[in-house]
Amino acid sequence: MALKNILVHVTETRQSELRLETAVALCVAHDAHLTGLIVRAMPVLPAYSVGPIPDMVLEPFEAQQDAAIAKARETFDTVVKHAGWTDRSSCLQTEGNATDIVGIHARYADLTVTGQDMPDEDQWEISTVDLILRSGRPVLVTPHGTENKPIGKRIVIAWNASREAARAVADAVPLLETADSVEILTVAPQSRGEVPGVNIAKHLAHHGIAAEVKRLGVSETDAGEALLNYIENNNADLLVMGAYGHSRLREFVFGGTTRHVLRTMTIPVLMSH
Repeated sequence: MALKNILVHVTETRQSELRLETAVALCVAHDAHLTGLIVRAMPVLPAYSVGPIPDMVLEPFEAQQDAAIAKARETFDTVVKHAGWTDRSSCLQTEGNATDIVGIHARYADLTVTGQDMPDEDQWEISTVDLILRSGRPVLVTPHGTENKPIGKRIVIAWNASREAARAVADAVPLLETADSVEILTVAPQSRGEVPGVNIAKHLAHHGIAAEVKRLGVSETDAGEALLNYIENNNADLLVMGAYGHSRLREFVFGGTTRHVLRTMTIPVLMSH
C-alpha cells in the first residue's frame, strides 16, 4: 500500500506545528495528499449541572476556541505554502470530541500523524492511546521536541511475532522501502519459526527490503527501556511496533512496553493495532 493520503491533527500549539511539518515532509516524499483536521472543542459541564451553559462560562470559552482555531488554520496554511504543497492539501474543521473525530477520519487515510500525549495539554488535544485503538489504521506518533529531524532513513522494527506487530510492519512497508537501513529487533521473544525475526525478514525481502535481524537478551519487563536505549545508541529515526493491549474488557489498558514507549519516546513511532 502506497502512502497517498495522510491525515494530520492540527491545533494551535507548537507541537502541532512540528507534527504538521513532519506530515508535509512525508507527503512530499511519497507524493501524497495532505488533509489537516481541526477540531473545535465543545464545552463540558460537570454531570451534576442542570440547565443550559451560562453565558459567563460560554463566552470566554468560545472566544478561546475562536483564537485557537484561527491560529491552527494559519499555521496549516503557512506550513503547506512554505513546502509548496497548497494544491495537494486540504483543511477540514469540525467540532466535538477530538479523539473520536480524528479516529473516524483516520479510517479514510493511509496514515494519521499525531503527537505524543502531554499530561498538561489542553483538553482538546487527543488521546494517542485511544486513537491508535479506535482508528483501525496506522498512526505516526511524533515526540515532544523543539525541532524536527528527517525520519525514515534508519528504521527499527520492534518484533514479537504478534498480530499487532505484523500489522504494523505491513502498514510501514512504504516507509521501509525507502529507508537506508532496516533492523528487526526482538526482545526475549518466544520461539516462532527458525529464529525470531527471520521469517518477517524473509517476507520483507520479497518487497526488496533488506532487513538485519538482531536480538536483545533482556527480560520482557525491561523491553520498553531496552528498545529506547537501542534506538538512542544506534541513531535510529523511526520505530515501528504493534500497539498491544493486554485486556480485552478494557482495551485501553496497553501492555507495559507500549505504554513505556509512548510515554518516553524521543523519535517518531509508527504504531498499529
